[in-house]
Amino acid sequence: MNIFVLTDEKTHPLKAAVNLLLLTAFIVLIFWFSLSRIGVTFHFAFLYPLRGRLLQGFLMTLYLSLASLLVSLIFGLLSAVMQSSKVLFFRYFSKLYVTFIRGTPLIMQIYLFYYIVGTAFGIENRFICGVFILSIFEGAYIAEIIRGSLLSIDGSQLEAAKAVGFTKKQTIIHVILPQLFARTLPALTGQLASIIKDSSLLSIIAVIELTQTIREITATNFKLFECYLFLGVLYLCLTLPVTFISQTLERRFNYEN
Repeated sequence: MNIFVLTDEKTHPLKAAVNLLLLTAFIVLIFWFSLSRIGVTFHFAFLYPLRGRLLQGFLMTLYLSLASLLVSLIFGLLSAVMQSSKVLFFRYFSKLYVTFIRGTPLIMQIYLFYYIVGTAFGIENRFICGVFILSIFEGAYIAEIIRGSLLSIDGSQLEAAKAVGFTKKQTIIHVILPQLFARTLPALTGQLASIIKDSSLLSIIAVIELTQTIREITATNFKLFECYLFLGVLYLCLTLPVTFISQTLERRFNYEN
């Protein structure tokens, strides 16, 4: 039985539970010692009256992430298809896109696409800009996931499909797509966790998601440690279920074999 991503199927549940308990105690002890050394105490009661704002930021992060995942799937699929295109222009365009996006930090891309491209095209809606920027960034990684999955399909299966009389369309529908789905779905689910975390950088263009909400709260009450610790817990509430689903899908499809 797996406990999120920390254990494996060969570990006895009792042994895993004991060791995770010891690990938790060790981490808590380190933080307790560190906090006692600097004289910091936590008081979270001030966050309760702000639950409405926190909920709005939480939901905005969720909306941003889901919308970005859908759009980045389109970008990633188009890029993966163009990389195998016979048209040299499309192939070079896709390779340049993936290389540039994966080789530069997201924070630079946010400034580039929002303040230069977005301003040039008159896009003022920060939510739309945020979704577009995240989708461009994540699309490059999804393109590589899809491309790698396509390359992993054994060529003999395509030859066998041709031998039994499948048309190109039938081969895509009955041979390629089912395997592509099984190979990419776990990785794409895991990519959602990355999108959720990366969405926090959109706070630099004042998208009122979770991180920006916390920044505004800390600007008024200066409870820096409590706010950002609580922020981490909220992000874990979003990412841990996604990680668990991704791991479950990996076992379900067993795409490595």
